[in-house]
Amino acid sequence: MKIFNTLSKKKEEFVPLEPGKVKMYVCGPTVYNFIHIGNARPMIVFDTVRRYFEYKGYDVNYVSNFTDVDDKIINKAIEEGVEASVISERYIAECKKDMEGMNVKPATTHPLATQEICGMISMIETLIEKGFAYRADDGTVYYRTKKFKDYGKLSHKNLEDLQAGHREIKVVGEKEDELDFVLWKPKKDGEPYWEAPWCNGRPGWHIECSVMSKHYLGDQIDIHAGGEDLIFPHHENEIAQSEAANGKEFAKYWMHNAFLNIDNRKMSKSLGNFFTVREISEKYDLQVLRFFMLSAHYRSPLNFSADLMEASKNGLMRILTAVERLDELLASASGESMTEEEKAVVAQIKELVVKYEAAMDDDFNTADAISAVFELVKLANTSVTEASTRALAEYAKQTIETLCGVLGIITEKKVELLDGEIEALIEERQQARKNKDFARADEIRDTLADKGILLKDTREGVKWTRA
Repeated sequence: MKIFNTLSKKKEEFVPLEPGKVKMYVCGPTVYNFIHIGNARPMIVFDTVRRYFEYKGYDVNYVSNFTDVDDKIINKAIEEGVEASVISERYIAECKKDMEGMNVKPATTHPLATQEICGMISMIETLIEKGFAYRADDGTVYYRTKKFKDYGKLSHKNLEDLQAGHREIKVVGEKEDELDFVLWKPKKDGEPYWEAPWCNGRPGWHIECSVMSKHYLGDQIDIHAGGEDLIFPHHENEIAQSEAANGKEFAKYWMHNAFLNIDNRKMSKSLGNFFTVREISEKYDLQVLRFFMLSAHYRSPLNFSADLMEASKNGLMRILTAVERLDELLASASGESMTEEEKAVVAQIKELVVKYEAAMDDDFNTADAISAVFELVKLANTSVTEASTRALAEYAKQTIETLCGVLGIITEKKVELLDGEIEALIEERQQARKNKDFARADEIRDTLADKGILLKDTREGVKWTRA
């Protein structure tokens, strides 16, 4: 199995630190709002990486954090007049709902930054003792970037060039160098804070992941992953902190997914092309979003558009329909011993499994893996018939389900209505009532009730809940 390592800028054979085990850390979201589809890409990509390792027989310790203390969370809390923890707890719960919808498996551990403060203080103390960090008069603790000789090795940025780019920037407070970054910052009025030897305050962003990775995975890990926007400065700073504190190489392999664009433009609120996963779930089953995300190689930029989502919906439906057909054939099939012709079909299925695994072994090429699944679907549609034995139909079905399972694709068709479909039916019911077509209005209410959707007419309009 080969992985493209951002550190070496080339594909490398994967050799775990400990045979049969994978220690993997993936940077999670900052929880101040619903996650957007840009957040969804690394979640889906690295969940699939994890699933493939497990398929290959590895024991995977998968850690993905929630950043639950941050300026954005604090600002949102101030805006709503509540504690910061209220905001973070709310959106962690909402994030987990979206992850479930995308069939992203819960991590082995989902650490929270606020629960690891003691470890952060301890690592900062170690960095100060070793001369890699220093305290300013106001209590701020900075990392001494020049002290770490390998700074820039992940982003392949030269320290002198970085400093040249910062020459016009005024050094803030008592920073020794423009590139020095914050490990601990003093508290401000109305902000959450913790007691520390330097001042009451809170940690910088970068130290959080270094400590959470160390706590749950140890000083050295196999894979550290996240979006390519995290390479610099976040992951670069993690390396500087962890390697200086622990005296060991931090991560052997660094994996980064490319950006997601919307209609060929960068996603941003100002352009009006910013979508949350929750908004997408009102129009599409989130399995479609997952299928779409895996339709391109994770290191390739991916363009999100309505046309591409429709194409993904149709592609996914081809697979689900094929499995449904095999289920129907199994209901009436008989015969446990395959014919010679059927054994030849099994041999073809096995060749496609080899093709699928070759794609995944080559830096997790999910696009080519999906192509192999489509070939398998085509073979099943043409070679498994009413005359086929139960053994062949079962083998074809199980193989499709297994390979889709590695991709996190659920092969059972869902009958649950999407939020958008429910709203459309409610609107149609309202129109039917205006037209005095009460029979149609009652029919829609009954249809929704059969699907577990309960309606309540109120002064503010129709409210609905899932039973």
